[in-house]
Amino acid sequence: MSKIDIRALLTEKAPLIDKIIEKYVPKKYNEDSLIFSCGKPRYAFNTEAPNKALSDPVWDMLSRGGKRWRPTLFLLIVEALNGDIDKVGDFVIIPEVVHNGTLMIDDIEDDSKIRRGKPCTHIKYGIDIAVNAGNFMYYVPLLPLMRNAKLPAEKSVKVYETYLQEMINIGFGQGMDIAWHRGIANADAVTEEEYLQMCAYKTGTLARMSAKIAAILADGSEEQIEAIGKLAETVGIAFQIQDDILNLIPSGVSKTKGCCGEDITEGKRTLMVIHTLREGGEDGKRLVEIINMHTENQSLRDEAIGIMKKNNSIEYSKEFARTLVQDAWNDVDKLLEPSEAKDKLCAFARFLIEGDI
Repeated sequence: MSKIDIRALLTEKAPLIDKIIEKYVPKKYNEDSLIFSCGKPRYAFNTEAPNKALSDPVWDMLSRGGKRWRPTLFLLIVEALNGDIDKVGDFVIIPEVVHNGTLMIDDIEDDSKIRRGKPCTHIKYGIDIAVNAGNFMYYVPLLPLMRNAKLPAEKSVKVYETYLQEMINIGFGQGMDIAWHRGIANADAVTEEEYLQMCAYKTGTLARMSAKIAAILADGSEEQIEAIGKLAETVGIAFQIQDDILNLIPSGVSKTKGCCGEDITEGKRTLMVIHTLREGGEDGKRLVEIINMHTENQSLRDEAIGIMKKNNSIEYSKEFARTLVQDAWNDVDKLLEPSEAKDKLCAFARFLIEGDI
């Protein structure tokens, strides 16, 4: 298998994905696009208000970047199952738009100020606009499903059920994470298995949604749908672990300022924290003490990071993520025929846990 450039693949797919999103969420609504989205009005549409309150903040968020890896995963799975991209490609909008909607809401919940180098949506447009736009982004991606009369009813129902179950799951995952880092549930007693379940619901769910919908639309067998969904969920978990690791490493602007470890300030229980608490003895007690301070003092955050490094918790987490993905890939490997798309899918899964995206 020749080396596959996943960064180039992501760059290649991004314009196609954005073009599909714009088909259903135009950068400027007019009467025709409002009729397409909402049906004919009983009274009269005002086009200015939806543009100011929905289209502008939605596209402000989407245009800030992001690698579009969830919809790219969707496309690779359809291809690997010999599905027809031309017939089902519009469904890539679902995981990507929902994901960006969750970011808007997350930023309000976390009282964040910056997202992808710019003021968060609620800072720039107001909390009311951000909450409404974020919620809008949970539902507007269903338009391809609602407007696709050619999709068989049984398949349509499967897609709906998959979407609804994953949206329920993401609420549970976010709720667990909030309860732990706010200290309203006993975070110090959280086990590795419980942390992984939170990740499966919070970060794994949109990847799993993307993968399972792709497999359903590409006429995958039940065994393929479940195995591919599990792989995507696992990649999502591993991606969360990787993201938590990167939070402890200065990069970009934070590197020049010598600051990192915002998760420590938020009090988040990551795999590294849980591992240190289990293995670190007195180190674990000191780590909890710092985390519970919710401090922005960089010296204290550096001390916490040093404790995790001392207990090999970062290396443990890296290897844990690699093993998770490898085991999940082994289950998928035997269910897919050899193909270039299969090779890309394998390389893609590995890249997401090794590359800084």
